[in-house]
Amino acid sequence: MYRKDGEEYFIVDAHIALWDARPENQRNIHGKQFIDCFYDYHRNLSPASELWPYEDYLYYGGDRLMKDLFEDGYVDHAIFQPAHLGEFYRRGFGQTEEAWELTRKHPDRLTYNHCYDPRNGEAGLDQLRADAERFGLQGVKLYTAEWHGESRGYKLTDHWSYRYLELCRELGIRNIHVHKGPTIRPLDRDAFDVADVDHVASDFTDLNFIVEHCGLPRLEDFCWIATQEPNVHAGLAVAMPFIHTRPRYFAQIIGELHYWLGEDRILFSSDYALWTPRWLVERFVDFQIPDDMTEYAPLTTVQKKKILGLNAASLYGLTVPAAGQQPLAVA
Repeated sequence: MYRKDGEEYFIVDAHIALWDARPENQRNIHGKQFIDCFYDYHRNLSPASELWPYEDYLYYGGDRLMKDLFEDGYVDHAIFQPAHLGEFYRRGFGQTEEAWELTRKHPDRLTYNHCYDPRNGEAGLDQLRADAERFGLQGVKLYTAEWHGESRGYKLTDHWSYRYLELCRELGIRNIHVHKGPTIRPLDRDAFDVADVDHVASDFTDLNFIVEHCGLPRLEDFCWIATQEPNVHAGLAVAMPFIHTRPRYFAQIIGELHYWLGEDRILFSSDYALWTPRWLVERFVDFQIPDDMTEYAPLTTVQKKKILGLNAASLYGLTVPAAGQQPLAVA
């Protein structure tokens, strides 16, 4: 656990990946466009001390992941949120077998969520059943802007999407992580629109919809949805590094989320390997809303502990050591 000023923080990195974007895995020019866009985010939003060489960024492997997260990064538990991107990468972008093998070796440290695409129809439903059994899935990661043949995206409200969500309910997959954030070249920006979250959250009240990247750049739309739908949560992947490059913008993001959603539905994520968690955790624990931004309440240590790990631990039933738990309220 991370320790600072006598406080201990149980850290759950709720959005990590293990990818392979090396040239031999790129199916076409779009594979290079995609990883180059990732690298631009990394380069433009990271402190100079945290920049990786481009070659390392293409593929970093499980050993480095374990070191960056658990030896150097203060993380107590992390959750894989893979993207397949089979139209761009020969073996897929997220490396299922390597990530799953790491999870099997370190079940106390890692949870593996898998991905599906409802455009795969009945065959995909059969695959989801098999994947749920194999991986013991508690959650899935959806990428609504992913290309699929001639299709360049789908909506959560599509007929087949509903069939898959119904199966998730049947299989006990309760945590539905959905990328609803900045676009990544060459994907279409509008295919990440947040409007469809409102509909499915109302119809599947027993599922948790974790909106990764908290809807950016559609933060206001997301907040108006999430305040009405108590099963909608905000993932801070992509939002976190603005704590370095644009701290007032980050204050606005976290201030709005706290105002509309409260402290119990916001989840820390480094989005590894876009960014490494160590500096993000350190900066967030030290961060405070600027004094002149009086429309937002100050962030308390209790709230930071929830955001950094306790909220995700609750969603995934993780055991939190006594030192990292919140003290019981006095009656």
